[in-house]
Amino acid sequence: MVDKQKLEQAMEQFKNCSPVFIALGDTTRQKILMDLAEAGESGINVAQLSGKSILSRPAISHHLKVLKDSGLIEPVKKGTQIFYKLCLEHKLDSIKTLIQMVEDIMKTMNKSVSTL
Repeated sequence: MVDKQKLEQAMEQFKNCSPVFIALGDTTRQKILMDLAEAGESGINVAQLSGKSILSRPAISHHLKVLKDSGLIEPVKKGTQIFYKLCLEHKLDSIKTLIQMVEDIMKTMNKSVSTL
């Protein structure tokens, strides 16, 4: 039998990770993340990102907002421009925690089934 408290905690962790999953579920945002990774610590601005894409600046800005709201990227103001860079560590830790919770639940379920 799976502990109901563990299930509730896992559901809460799913809820916490949901914005990240939504952000990562779009291929355009995946490409933007890879462009940001390629840009490195200095980041990249909207104009540079739109130069790497067929999307307009407003469309790129929309995707950047989704990524920023999910906590995967952060804006850094340099003079009059805003550059975006990856900010994954905290969010990856949340996903790792979720995976560990699900694995623990699955182990408990497997033990329950094997004792039948």
